[in-house]
Amino acid sequence: AGDPKVGETLFDPGCGTGGFLAQAYGHMQRQLGDAATADQMSQLAEKTFYGKEKADQIYPIALANLVLHGIDEPNIWHGNTLTGNPTYDGLFQGVPQLFDVILMNPPFGGSEGQEAQTRYAYKTGSTQVLFVQEVIDNLKTGGRAGIVVDEGLLFRTNETAFVQTKRKLLDECDLYCIVSLPGGVFTQAGAGVKTNLLFFNKGSHTESIWYYDLSDLKVAKRNPLAASHFDEFLKLLPGREESENSWTVTRAEIEEKNYDLKAVNPNRVEE
Repeated sequence: AGDPKVGETLFDPGCGTGGFLAQAYGHMQRQLGDAATADQMSQLAEKTFYGKEKADQIYPIALANLVLHGIDEPNIWHGNTLTGNPTYDGLFQGVPQLFDVILMNPPFGGSEGQEAQTRYAYKTGSTQVLFVQEVIDNLKTGGRAGIVVDEGLLFRTNETAFVQTKRKLLDECDLYCIVSLPGGVFTQAGAGVKTNLLFFNKGSHTESIWYYDLSDLKVAKRNPLAASHFDEFLKLLPGREESENSWTVTRAEIEEKNYDLKAVNPNRVEE
C-alpha cells in the first residue's frame, strides 16, 4: 500500500504470524539498500512495525518471526483487537494513536459477540466488517491501507452494518482500487473463499473505483499466485487505465446498487 518509507508507521491489527509486517520490513530494507544509516535501521527495527494478535499459540510465533527477520523490538500486542481486551500489552507501550500504513487480512468468516460490537458504530457479528471499521479508525488522515477481504463483504447488501460500513469506507476514504483475485488463493490458510484486495487512502472520499480482474487465473498448490501475475495491473494502475481486465465504476453507480462492490467485469463476455 503506497510504498512505505522510513519514518512512517505500519500496523496490522490481526497480524497472525506477522507475514505482512515481515514482508514490509524486507521491502523497506531493500529500498534503503547499502545507503541505510544506523539511525534508519534502528527506526525500522524498533519504531516502525506494530501488530495485534489474539491467538495464544500464534503470538509467540509472530514475535519469533519478526525477530528472525531483523525487527529487534516487535511491537506486538496480544489480545482481542475488537474488544480491546489485552492478554499481554507489555510490548505495546508508547505506541502511536494512528498509523501511516495498515496492511491486513482480516479473519474470514469469523463471528463476534456483543462485547466486540460495542466499540464500533455499526454493530454486526461479522469479524471482517468490524475489522474494516477498525482499519479506517486507526488510519491517520492521509494514511494508506491495503486489505484482503472475502467477496461476501463486497456484495452483501442485506445487512445494514455491511452497507453502513461500506458507505463509511467510501465517505472517509478514497477506495481507489479493488483487485478481484482467483478462488483458492488462500486455500493454504484454510479459506476456499473468493477474495479481493482493497486499496484506500484516508482523508478524501471515493468518487470512483478502478477494478482489476484476476479472477480467471487458475491457481493451485503447484501453481500459486505469483508477483508476475500483477505485471499488467502495476502498469495500468497509475493511469487507472481501461483494459480487458480493468474498468471504472462511479460513486453514483455504487449508490444505485446499495453499495454492492462486487467486481463484475463489463469487458469480458461470459462463455
